[in-house]
Amino acid sequence: MRGRILFVIGLGAGYVLGAKAGRQRYEQIASAADKVWNSQSVAKQRHEVQHFVETKAPKLVEAATDAAGGAIDKVTRRGARRGGAGSNGAGSA
Repeated sequence: MRGRILFVIGLGAGYVLGAKAGRQRYEQIASAADKVWNSQSVAKQRHEVQHFVETKAPKLVEAATDAAGGAIDKVTRRGARRGGAGSNGAGSA
């Protein structure tokens, strides 16, 4: 879904930037894009996405923080088993 949306946006942007019909055609395209962006169905989807992000973002941040903490713990423990930071694993001389 995200890929399709990005493709359509890119296609539209490329067309607008590549159009050689001048300012009048640009105004037509901008007006059509504005109508689509502000249409009831698109506005409803924007609202649903915003609600989803507002409800899920804190959980996502928590999960990412926990995963990063777990990774740091693993790396720290692995380093401690090998002789601490700066050690190449060959032992100290």
